[in-house]
Amino acid sequence: MSESKSAVLMIQGTASDVGKSILTAALCRIFVGDGWQTAPFKSQNMSLNSYITFDGKEIGRAQGVQADACRIVATTDMNPILLKPKQDMVAQVVVHGKPYADLEARAYRESYLPKAEVIVKDALERLRSAYDIVVLEGAGSPAEVNLKDRDIVNMRLAGWADSPVLLVADIDRGGVFASIVGTLEILTPEERDRVKGFIINKFRGDVSLLKPGLDWLEERTGKPVLGVIPYLQQLGIEDEDSASLDSKRTLSRRSSNHQGKNPDQLDVAVIRLPRLSNFTDFDPLQEETDIHFRYIDSLAEWGEPDVVLLPGSKNTMEDLHYLKESGLAGRLVSFAHEDRGWIVGICAGYQMLGVTLSDPGRYESEHAEIEGLGLLPTETVFTPNKRTVRVKGVSTLFAANLVIDGYEIHMGRTQYVHEIVPPFQIAPQLSTDSEEPTETSLHPDGAVSLDGRVWGTYIHGILHNDDFRRAWLNQIRLHKGLSPILQGLRYKERREAAFDRLADHVRAHLDMERVYEMMEVTHPTRAGGVLR
Repeated sequence: MSESKSAVLMIQGTASDVGKSILTAALCRIFVGDGWQTAPFKSQNMSLNSYITFDGKEIGRAQGVQADACRIVATTDMNPILLKPKQDMVAQVVVHGKPYADLEARAYRESYLPKAEVIVKDALERLRSAYDIVVLEGAGSPAEVNLKDRDIVNMRLAGWADSPVLLVADIDRGGVFASIVGTLEILTPEERDRVKGFIINKFRGDVSLLKPGLDWLEERTGKPVLGVIPYLQQLGIEDEDSASLDSKRTLSRRSSNHQGKNPDQLDVAVIRLPRLSNFTDFDPLQEETDIHFRYIDSLAEWGEPDVVLLPGSKNTMEDLHYLKESGLAGRLVSFAHEDRGWIVGICAGYQMLGVTLSDPGRYESEHAEIEGLGLLPTETVFTPNKRTVRVKGVSTLFAANLVIDGYEIHMGRTQYVHEIVPPFQIAPQLSTDSEEPTETSLHPDGAVSLDGRVWGTYIHGILHNDDFRRAWLNQIRLHKGLSPILQGLRYKERREAAFDRLADHVRAHLDMERVYEMMEVTHPTRAGGVLR
């Protein structure tokens, strides 16, 4: 790579889900707070939880979140290659925000990775030319010996960028010292030299009891422990991917069937589809005090929900088959007709609520057609072209002319089987300062049942709109005989405060002076610093 004035720092981990993405976001906000123009970078991300840029491109959700932490607009240079699993051993390869091909793992590794190197290097070079600091995030573990020779996301990337590496380990899962020492043992001498220190993440308890282990680790490896980061409850920042749902689902099982539910709360259940995507659509519901939130994937976990949510999916038709085979499809229909329950479908969930789903070109699955749940008057046909766009508009569903925004990611095209009044009118949003859409630019989205209890939309992030979400929840509360809540959660404001809270937390427990030293950056005051 050519010479660049920007500084770089790379966060790698001893395993997946050790907290790399969140720590990267924290460092991004710390550097921004210290006066540096900062950007995140992850060369290759595997995730079904994606983010749409303002130019209609698709990147990993984590890099979108990290860009938000940097207070900048996300671009595809921050995540030039996104892998979206579709089936076992097959993933859709998204390059600079647009679908490239569906490839099996071996074909991707042997045929595409050599081409990917140039894409990755060019994207990073552009970021390094535009920002003071670029924070790189690795993937999984750098010690995967079977993958190292064609690695584009861990140690080879660190070498291309000539970046110092901080190695993160999760003490909450146990075996923290073995995971660090074992990782270093597998690295080459040159790779070990790039590791400048360790971060022990998600610590609970008295750190003084950990100190003998820290001393042993530093003596054994000759490298410093730069920080022990205590576990931060109620983080308030969305997770990287669905691996984090396992712990959430454990908690929801403990509280299912109304155990721990307040009489003033609504019981909200999300069906965890096997190929669930964009689960962050439901993050605001988990923050609402009048919501008892849980994930379910079987009839045994159904309980007595007030609301059931059907999420997005990377393979709509296969997940609809799963609903039918598990009995959840029939239960949803009876929940709507007999129990008069409330149901919401987002993206794939919206498609499933319709009358039919057709895939004549076999773009998504091997099924040419499948009957939907028949709860909304729509039919969907899958096409080869994916729609990815940020949108803004209005809704009259539960209150008059509520302004909404969000984003679309889908390959299906949905039509109404008879004339209806669409619940949403939307238009593309091309920048953060886009003008309000005019009536002539708006187009319809979504469908709703006659009684308003069942509705669906293509808009991911629809429940992040505070006024709309509260109007919907209050409608349900009124039907249950509960008083409406007038001052609800302001989710977007809370999320911005959460970035500052996270940054302050990490700064308090990480030796930032040494971090700046290893980046060859003078530790700045709040007024800003000087690159050496």
